[in-house]
Amino acid sequence: KHFNIPDCKARFNGTSAITAIYFALNLPAGSEIMVPCCTFWSQITSMRFFDLVPVMIDINPLTLNFDVEDARRKLTKNTKAVFPVHYLGMPADMDHISDFCKEKGLILLEDACHAHGASMQGKFMGSWGRMACFSFQASKPLPAIEGGMGNYQNQDDYERATILGHYRFANKLKGAEYNKYKYGLGMKLRMHPVAAALARCQLETLDKRNAVLKAQIRRLNDRITMLPGLYEQQNRPDVDRVYYYSNRFLLNETEAGMSRDACVKALKAEGVSLVSAGKAQFLCDDPIFHEAKWWHHLPVIADKFPGAREFDKNGIALDIFTKEMPELNEQYITAFEKVWAHRKELGEN
Repeated sequence: KHFNIPDCKARFNGTSAITAIYFALNLPAGSEIMVPCCTFWSQITSMRFFDLVPVMIDINPLTLNFDVEDARRKLTKNTKAVFPVHYLGMPADMDHISDFCKEKGLILLEDACHAHGASMQGKFMGSWGRMACFSFQASKPLPAIEGGMGNYQNQDDYERATILGHYRFANKLKGAEYNKYKYGLGMKLRMHPVAAALARCQLETLDKRNAVLKAQIRRLNDRITMLPGLYEQQNRPDVDRVYYYSNRFLLNETEAGMSRDACVKALKAEGVSLVSAGKAQFLCDDPIFHEAKWWHHLPVIADKFPGAREFDKNGIALDIFTKEMPELNEQYITAFEKVWAHRKELGEN
């Protein structure tokens, strides 16, 4: 009801939901799926079990999300699907990505594991793609110790995904192709009932918790992004984002008049202990994506990822506070303003 879609299925975790999506696609071996180069590893490594080929797409350093223009450059005759992530609760440009998929005849998938309650143009993340996944792992905006969910627009996708991981569920399926398999196809990816009960409780307060967190971050970010050269993870006016794990910024060192490392060091000296050099979750350097023994078809990895590298060089990360902390917020603002007041001296060091 929340997503206005036909079907969803609880899963053991987000990775289980992703695995079921790849099985439901039923694509020929060697089919390419475009994924962001900065994401959680299982979105990519799960492809190994279905002879699928990950194609790593660069990110926009201001949004940390899937770069559609880079996807256009890397499109081939083997490309079958696009699988963006709403990174740290910031919705990807799903309208533009959807247009790209329609233009090229590609399947649109959606990783909403960070984006519980986020929306774009009034449409919830998790309802844009043909299939979508969520994680309810303990750190997520909707935590249930462990758990996940798959969203399905098509009946066949739902039934094929279900038969992979829910044994003894076949007789509840409508399609004759799958309901004959009494014990499913040999995996058990269903959610633990205690986790399901926790998730239902957490769902009741999700909007309230998201609102408290967003209001607190807005009070901070609206002030400090007035400082020269400091840009938050960008928000479109038609987007209602949520926050997960980290509050990210990109520093333009020229405009700020100091380096990212000097800035972070000075902020720490002023008591902002939970500030760090913000790294993109860049996966392409990991050896698993370069060793043929793990893959039927090696991932497609370009030589350069300028967007991801720019954020690695100039990103700043702040921890987020999941309850109201107005005094600490004000202390952070004071610290940022003091560092910027002395940025000329910092830039000379």
